[in-house]
Amino acid sequence: MQEYGLFRPIDSQALGSGEKENRPIPEPGPNEVLLHMSCVGICGSDVSYLKRGAIGDFIVKAPMVLGHESSGVVAKCGSNVKNLKPGDRVAIEPGVPCRMCNFCKSGKYNLCPDVVFCATPPYDGSLCRYYKHAADFCFKLPDHVSLEEGAILEPLSVGVHACRRAGVTMGSNVLVLGAGPIGLVSLLTAKAMGASQICVTDIAENRLHVAKSMGADHTVLVKGGNLEALAEEIKKLMGDMPDVTIECSGAESSIHLGIVATKSGGVLVLVGLGPSEVKVPIVNAATREVDIRGIFRYVNCYPLALDMIASGKINVKPLITHRFKLEESIKAFETAATGSGGAIKVMISCE
Repeated sequence: MQEYGLFRPIDSQALGSGEKENRPIPEPGPNEVLLHMSCVGICGSDVSYLKRGAIGDFIVKAPMVLGHESSGVVAKCGSNVKNLKPGDRVAIEPGVPCRMCNFCKSGKYNLCPDVVFCATPPYDGSLCRYYKHAADFCFKLPDHVSLEEGAILEPLSVGVHACRRAGVTMGSNVLVLGAGPIGLVSLLTAKAMGASQICVTDIAENRLHVAKSMGADHTVLVKGGNLEALAEEIKKLMGDMPDVTIECSGAESSIHLGIVATKSGGVLVLVGLGPSEVKVPIVNAATREVDIRGIFRYVNCYPLALDMIASGKINVKPLITHRFKLEESIKAFETAATGSGGAIKVMISCE
């Protein structure tokens, strides 16, 4: 039998409705591998599904296994699998597309309308003892890269995709709005891609201390007030307006700040997901030719993210602040939801 960390969103107002459940160990298909799960990081989306039972149009209508930031060890290979063997340690890219539609064929498989994504309703996630997954979406880890680092490849790939969409390159001045896990991996990625200056904002001073320790050149504590004045403060700190702004909170005020703070002709990338509709100074962006670009997850980013970690260009280990066993999943989710103890990335061990 296989033990799942199964969370039932019965009470959408509180944590604690999760349950564990035993199910049969799945059998991998011809192009799949069975994985003995190792590490699963908790994402904000996991917390939202547990607490509220939904994220936008994605609504949990039946008990669903959470978890999509994960790594494991190959236990069994399907008959057609040639790239992996039992015993291989792998990072798991959680979204498996159809491979047949025009989005997939043009290399934009993250936009595939039929993608099967771990822990996105109605599909179960990987917070369990054993899990099967498409072999071509499992990436073998070098011996010196840990399974915890393998799990962090998922949020790091978001940072890679954001910086690629933004066009971050050698000499870029970059503003990162929000110092949560995604803001911090965006900071690390921008730095590795050659950004000359990076400024990070947040409403929590402790997270700004972390950003500073991870390489931010400037930090700004947001206390509310006039956003145009805040943009001017950022400009003074950086010596000029940023070429690129990466918005990682989804808050309306933060998107507003991103528009007015970005240099004319620059790029604002929206990574954080908040309300479905927001009020922003769109004429300001239009008349100054500030490009506003969205991202959805990532595409073809795992290989580069893995290379960045394996080569030492990026150190993601400081992101992991708390560790729990699978049996302690409820406590792990409480820690991630409240941010208690300075939690940034909470990791669950399934071994």
